Amino acid sequence: MPIFDATDENIAKAARLIQAGEIVAFPTETVYGLGADAYNPAAVAKIFEAKNRPTFNPLISHIADVDFLKDYAETDTRVKALAKKFWPGPLTMVLKRKQFVESLDLACAGLPTVSVRMPNHPVALELIRKSATPIVAPSANRSQSISPTTAEHVDHSLGDRVPMILNGGSCGVGVESTIIDLTSKDIVLLRAGGIPMEEIAEFLGEPVLISGGNPNLPTSPGQMLKHYAPKYETRINVTEPTDDEFMIGFGDIDGHLNLSKSGDLREATANLFAFMHKAEEQTKYTKIAIAPIPMSGLGRAINDRIKRASYKD
Repeated sequence: MPIFDATDENIAKAARLIQAGEIVAFPTETVYGLGADAYNPAAVAKIFEAKNRPTFNPLISHIADVDFLKDYAETDTRVKALAKKFWPGPLTMVLKRKQFVESLDLACAGLPTVSVRMPNHPVALELIRKSATPIVAPSANRSQSISPTTAEHVDHSLGDRVPMILNGGSCGVGVESTIIDLTSKDIVLLRAGGIPMEEIAEFLGEPVLISGGNPNLPTSPGQMLKHYAPKYETRINVTEPTDDEFMIGFGDIDGHLNLSKSGDLREATANLFAFMHKAEEQTKYTKIAIAPIPMSGLGRAINDRIKRASYKD
């Protein structure tokens, strides 16, 4: 089992692996990431291979300092203001690339844009600093399966496909980052996530438009129609489960597990993937049902994940 406690010594060991062109799983405040040196295409290719992820699906670059941006992304006052307000934190910005950085082509799926964020987790930030490079990192699980919020989830999904998993405990936010496109005059939400779009709109004093994205030509992670999917058929917006369904409740609609009995969307977000893992691991029921979630605030991120989890090919 390649799980190591996130001690200073083990973080330094993980950084040496990153610098040597290897991949490492590490905790963030959202989910666990599978990281590689953003500038090393051979290392980035190992991420796609380990996850069985299509190479047309771009990766997010994780940084530990805003100064990292100047090497490969175009910024403006709006980008800097958002970074100052929401970084470190679960906000990813899609920015125009500086085209001369050809080594980023694989990480960016050949697009003229780069997706970047600064994670709000001490282990992630220390790993990036010690590696002395931006680290691209999708969720540390096989493609289309449930995202991992513990080191054990990573090990169960990837096992020996990753040489080292840094254990930083459970992820506090529990779903991936919010992704916004800042390459044009309008701000466009590409993926709902750990920061509600309403907070971004209020901070900037302008509306945030919503894009469903093109699942065949994604411009950011999280736009595939089927994603975050457990092995059992999943039904959403359920108030009355059938006898063969493991029920994940919310608020007054109870079940075998309840995302938040008090209807707290932040609590529900933090519990979502962990409860989906538990539903997948049980063997008494052959299907999963999930209660309705309000389509506001963090509920937008939850609904995005469970809609993709329940998608039928």
